[in-house]
Amino acid sequence: MLATLTACGSGGSGDVTLKLVAADYGSSGSNTSKTYWDNVARAFEKSHPGVTVDVRVLSWKDVDREVAEMVARDEAPDLAQIGAYADYAKADKLYDVDSLLSVPTQANFLPLLSQAGEMNRVQYGMPFAASTRLLFFNEELFDKAGVEPPRTWAELKKAAQALKAEGVKYPFALPLGSEEAQAETMQWLLSGGGGYRDAGGSSYEIDSAANVRTFQWLKDELVTPGLTGPVAPGKLDRQQAFDAFARGEVGMLNGHPTLMETAEEAGVKVGKVPLPGIEGKAKATMGVADWMMAFKQNGHRKEAGAFLDFVYQDKNVLDFSDRYDILPVTVTASNAMAEDRKHAGLKEFLAALPSSELYPVGETSWAKVSESVKKNIGKAVAPDTDPESVLQQIAQDARDAEAAE
Repeated sequence: MLATLTACGSGGSGDVTLKLVAADYGSSGSNTSKTYWDNVARAFEKSHPGVTVDVRVLSWKDVDREVAEMVARDEAPDLAQIGAYADYAKADKLYDVDSLLSVPTQANFLPLLSQAGEMNRVQYGMPFAASTRLLFFNEELFDKAGVEPPRTWAELKKAAQALKAEGVKYPFALPLGSEEAQAETMQWLLSGGGGYRDAGGSSYEIDSAANVRTFQWLKDELVTPGLTGPVAPGKLDRQQAFDAFARGEVGMLNGHPTLMETAEEAGVKVGKVPLPGIEGKAKATMGVADWMMAFKQNGHRKEAGAFLDFVYQDKNVLDFSDRYDILPVTVTASNAMAEDRKHAGLKEFLAALPSSELYPVGETSWAKVSESVKKNIGKAVAPDTDPESVLQQIAQDARDAEAAE
């Protein structure tokens, strides 16, 4: 079919070049995501003569900014696989998913993720990669300290005390530094029965009583007694904590699938359980999704849609998931992974995804709220600081961000 399609602005040649900008999930040149995308693009081109896919892969540090700058210059790519879609959807720069994908492809997304890709009940963001978070613990350090995996906050504190008594450097690593503090914060808010937004999702509720109670507990019961290690949580970035876990210096922390592989390769025996709640399992775990979107500017709707139908075939979704220990975003690929013995280590993450809670990515205010959390939340557990006042400051930033929409 695509052999007969003509391109907008292609000079009448009948050839179309799709420009794709994607994030790099690899940790080095040897496992860069460009290899994956080049393979997918070449396979697509073989069955779709006249369509070429130009792939550009950038680091996560740069990709969102680069795409924003391209859009500002009126040089939007046809496709972008990045961290957020809401600003572009609000500005009417994206195709809605109904106009892009075949019905089977669109219906195959996990419902939670499809809904998270909506703005005003229209889906613009297509989930591309997902993960959930669990409490990781070092099994050897736990055995040495004589403690069991915690199910409640009280048990978590007790385990941290026992680990500290055994000389563990970070009994519980609490990374509230700027790198990804919004994730660590959300996990604890959910653990305490709260969250970033109210139960109906209609507004931010960052300084709620439940959230204040959570951070007061963290400060009083973990940080002040020295159970979070030698680096102040507000100065501890996620990667620092993950590296320390892989070195065997951390008893417990909140982790995702990629850390599991890294730690096990380093010889750490990793245990995984849901993050404890006040008196039992937390009401929900945190889910994370990255997004694919298609820009209108170049007019390549049909070609982009055909490529995306190809990208979301099980073989390609599972290939990417295998490479980076990422959870699939489609029902059929998730089922296939769950039934595959080689993915046994991801079973708990897969089980947690359908009922997980995601960032409010459909809100254009979220980017500013997230920045405020990254900048300020570490102060909530610092000495001589009142957690409630810090949460009130972030809540005010959230209200200001919503008012500016």
